[in-house]
Amino acid sequence: MRPLAPHTLGPVLARLRRERGWSQLRTARELAAVSGCDTVTRHEISRWERQERTPGDFWLDRLALLFEVPAAELRRVRACSPRGAAATGEVSRLRAELCALARRWLADPGAPLAPVGPPWPALGASGAPPPVTGADLAQLRRLDDLLGGTDLAGHGAQRLESALVALGQGGRGERRPLLRLVAGAGQLAGWQAADAGDAVAALHAYRLALLAAAAAGDRTAAGHVLASASHLFATVEPGTALLLARAGQGGAGRGGPPALRALLAHRVAFAAALLGRRPAADTALTVAEQALARHRPAAAPDWSYWLDPAAAAGMTGRTLVALGRPLRAVPLLRAGARSGRLRERAVYGSWLARAYAELGEVEQAVEAGGAALVAAVGSGSARAAAEVTGARLLGTHRDRAPARRHLRLVRATRPWLPGAAPPAQARQAGPIFVTSGHGAGRRCGPPDGDPGGQPGGAP
Repeated sequence: MRPLAPHTLGPVLARLRRERGWSQLRTARELAAVSGCDTVTRHEISRWERQERTPGDFWLDRLALLFEVPAAELRRVRACSPRGAAATGEVSRLRAELCALARRWLADPGAPLAPVGPPWPALGASGAPPPVTGADLAQLRRLDDLLGGTDLAGHGAQRLESALVALGQGGRGERRPLLRLVAGAGQLAGWQAADAGDAVAALHAYRLALLAAAAAGDRTAAGHVLASASHLFATVEPGTALLLARAGQGGAGRGGPPALRALLAHRVAFAAALLGRRPAADTALTVAEQALARHRPAAAPDWSYWLDPAAAAGMTGRTLVALGRPLRAVPLLRAGARSGRLRERAVYGSWLARAYAELGEVEQAVEAGGAALVAAVGSGSARAAAEVTGARLLGTHRDRAPARRHLRLVRATRPWLPGAAPPAQARQAGPIFVTSGHGAGRRCGPPDGDPGGQPGGAP
């Protein structure tokens, strides 16, 4: 077929449909047959053609198959579309700026990265936000054990707005503690935005947090921000994730608290494993293990309260699966999946399912995947939902009877996953999308997965 003209995606999809003489209803039926998902409706086709929504990679691949055009061509056209270009361009700009800041801070951790005086940028909240304290942030962090980013992201953004206002109004003598408050609020707001699937908001918050931490001379806070930012990119751009984690390691230095050294080492290990850099991943896992042996919770930073043996086991096990060592990973991921935090049970349970699938244990993979799916429903985490519905969950065993049963369960559960429409609206709404950030246009729960979902974890 001739190359697609440089139009935006909606008109291209409409032209491809009309070339076959199909109605939108016929297209929806044909797409349901190709995808194995019977929830796509004529209304969703109409939304795509009118560009009210943008199909993610899962649906774009099926549309390419349906219309017999190269998927790469449809992706190129989507990138030229106003909505897709805006989201992709904003993420690219913020990523480049954050990486540049990380490099500058790594080159000279003692040099402030931000101007000494106000004004600092605000997030645009209406009215004067309420005051915020470190105790408020600690309380919000612990709520993250019970609720996920889809419930908490707005609260985190409000705390960051409050901290920025306080910084702009504070006196010179208050500046350093207020900068630290902005750094803590920015890290938490970024984590929660990422957990809700909004990478643009997350990157804005991480940028502010890194600037504030560096201006305050707080190497621990800056390293924590970079560890969180690394996690945002881990499964979609592991090269960026590795750069940010290594910048955090170098900038924080060897004198940082063991909890931070362990967390950054785990971020390096995971990104290196996803890039296929086995020696670097193995070395980083050793560093993480040594740091955790020195970790004393009573003397550790407040944010590290979640870094318990189950979380450490889960992070190690996930890296081992990425390294192609599922047998060693299984007992560690079992421990991680027993966490009392629903998001960790969902995330590490999904990696446990992948480990079993790689070992050929399909029944056990389905059992682990089902438990992870149940945990994801209550987690409030859009990226945990992406993990439990990911294409890699069952590996090459998707045609086996247990796997087909599991996929039917995923389809039935999808409306209740975080980021999905309310159950009563699910049949009318069609496929569900995260509508901003790095996952813009991505369905949170495709029937057989949308590759490239974000992993979960603790803040």
